[in-house]
Amino acid sequence: MTTAFRVKHVFALEQAQMYPATTSALKLMAFLSALLIALAAPAWAADPVKQHNSSALWFENWIGLSNATLIVLAPDGTVTQIEAASGTPVFELNRGAVVDGIYSYELVAATEETEAITNQIDNGRGDAQRDSRAVPFHTSGRFTVSRGIIITPEEIKEEDG
Repeated sequence: MTTAFRVKHVFALEQAQMYPATTSALKLMAFLSALLIALAAPAWAADPVKQHNSSALWFENWIGLSNATLIVLAPDGTVTQIEAASGTPVFELNRGAVVDGIYSYELVAATEETEAITNQIDNGRGDAQRDSRAVPFHTSGRFTVSRGIIITPEEIKEEDG
């Protein structure tokens, strides 16, 4: 044990003996902070993040979501619907008939969180009857296809002068 470590250790012990209430309060605050973070972690879960390569669009950070539907609207009006019971749905460009332009998408999925059904007409029938349902996740956006591949458009800013 080095002398510097021994001095720091003895100093810390002396402070703890001189201020026992402060030490207990700090320990309590640390415990409560850790508990709060642990309980709030599910609420802080990040939303899925859109990703793409040259020919496909998908989502990462797919934690706690299921029964997803991805609807993609092409510039020519073609609608493509991809469903995935688990995991992320993946939209792939049709190699032979790619239309350049701005595509729109909508993603809907069920979360692990549940909520009470307020309209009892929507609670199912027979054995499928429930008093709660999964809270839906929803996001939408756009992506650009140019020369047959998905691109990230450059952000153009005007300069004064």
